[in-house]
Amino acid sequence: MAIAVFIGVVFLAAASGAVFKPGPWYEELRKPSWTPPNWAFPVVWTLLYIMIAYAGWSVWSKVGWSLPIVFWALQIVLNAAWSWLFFGLRRMDLALVDVGLLWLVIAGFIVTAWPVSPLAALLFVPYLAWVTTAGLLNRSVQQLNPEA
Repeated sequence: MAIAVFIGVVFLAAASGAVFKPGPWYEELRKPSWTPPNWAFPVVWTLLYIMIAYAGWSVWSKVGWSLPIVFWALQIVLNAAWSWLFFGLRRMDLALVDVGLLWLVIAGFIVTAWPVSPLAALLFVPYLAWVTTAGLLNRSVQQLNPEA
């Protein structure tokens, strides 16, 4: 039953990306040469969301409400907010703050989940790497498009 809750919450966060899509505004922005291809985003996020749900459930099933679960809950909120800030509001500056906080919260989950479930912590490492890339991309796009 708890796994269904984690899957449902992750699905809701993922829906933010479906509601607030890149669209023509984003397509017209200048981007760095190292921008991942468009097809990579849904593929990577699907895999990451599976790992995020499993990691949260894994920790929850062992210790219930705990500091790692607080970090897990915060990261899913910040995760969902990014698409709204960047694509919905077109506020690259606020999205950059969001992704910075997201990075810190993911790192917090990794550190606090490790004693409970090393696997759950390790499942967040690719997420941290992808969010690092997303943060660098967010900043680069913002710098290349100061008028946007």
